[in-house]
Amino acid sequence: MKTRIFAILLALAPPGATLAQEDAQLIGDAERGEQLFRQCSGCHQIGPGAENRAGPHLNGIFGRRAGSIEGFDYSKGLERAFQDNMVWNIQRLNLYLENPRSLVSGTRMAFRGLKKQQDRDDVLAYLRSYTASPQDIPESAPTARKREVDLPPEVLEIVGDRDYGEYLASECVTCHQTSGMDEGIPSITRWYPEDFVIAMHAYKQKMRPHPVMQMMAGRLSDEEIAALAAYFADLEE
Repeated sequence: MKTRIFAILLALAPPGATLAQEDAQLIGDAERGEQLFRQCSGCHQIGPGAENRAGPHLNGIFGRRAGSIEGFDYSKGLERAFQDNMVWNIQRLNLYLENPRSLVSGTRMAFRGLKKQQDRDDVLAYLRSYTASPQDIPESAPTARKREVDLPPEVLEIVGDRDYGEYLASECVTCHQTSGMDEGIPSITRWYPEDFVIAMHAYKQKMRPHPVMQMMAGRLSDEEIAALAAYFADLEE
């Protein structure tokens, strides 16, 4: 992406504000932020055609009221933030990127955060490029994600049996918490089913490196993976 975040002060200024261009400061390096964002892309999409997945899409995140995307099933923590009229400004996004649960207790977001300020600045710059009239940024590359594994359509179209998934999940939940907390082991609750299926097949094909997960996924049939995806997709907190 060649687009730079032009100026935080200018971009976030209220209508009519006059700010000297020379006083503006870049948020960060949006190109580097795009690279860093890849670790977020398993749950969040951004850019043209972005949709809600395990997390809400992030188009227009600057200035958006927290928990406000209609139809998305937010965690209780984000529902409280909505009731508190919390708005995602750059300061709150910075804190959330550093440690999501320090800003929103009870959030379902299983992400340890970016500890380096420069990393957060660069990701914020990338996110910012999809807030200011994103339809006017033709340079913005589409974010259609390349799948980790190529799966036949019939595998992705399997409708999992949730009850069977619950039965199968007894082994999964010895490590993964049904509450959505990670505690060192990533949460797998509320994943978009297709993302869950792709991730499990990535382990099964040894494209993801974790040996235990490779072993666990290798035991499962396509129908069993779909059943687990169905169970964890709507697991209540």
